[in-house]
Amino acid sequence: MINMDDEKDTFPINEKEVMDYYGYSGSFGRLKMKIKFLRSWILHSCAYSSPSSNFSVKMQRARGVKIGKNCHFNPYVLIDLIYPKMVEIGNNVTLGSHSMIFAHSNPSANLFLKQGDYPRKVSKVVIKSGAVINPGAIVIAGVTVGENSIISPRSVVTQDIPDYCIAVGNPARVVKKINH
Repeated sequence: MINMDDEKDTFPINEKEVMDYYGYSGSFGRLKMKIKFLRSWILHSCAYSSPSSNFSVKMQRARGVKIGKNCHFNPYVLIDLIYPKMVEIGNNVTLGSHSMIFAHSNPSANLFLKQGDYPRKVSKVVIKSGAVINPGAIVIAGVTVGENSIISPRSVVTQDIPDYCIAVGNPARVVKKINH
């Protein structure tokens, strides 16, 4: 049986990793980081449940997400809450309801994994122009979804998807090339 009292609190480690990433230090840096995340969370919350795609796109851009022209975001899209500037979305991209895009992964409460083979990973996500991310799909850190590619509903994209492809499953795999 695991004695929970023996487990080390990883919060200070996680906070330091994020502060280091943003170049913050000390008490003032901690305050700046908290204000930054509060602002980002408020903008995300406005975008998340909005029925207006244009409003959602504006709120996500204000958070720092790079978004091209003529994109359509359905309600309930989640784009990384800690590293929104690491997400780049091209022109004419569609994001379905309950799709999620993460620019980081972090076993934040497990020091054994965090200090072992599974440390925090922060890596850019690129959704190229014309891509369609269907409802419930998840795109993880470090992935590029190709131009005019389609990610099927509830798929989990763990590796790059080439241009003009349809990807399905968990993990997502290419099942068809789209003729162009």
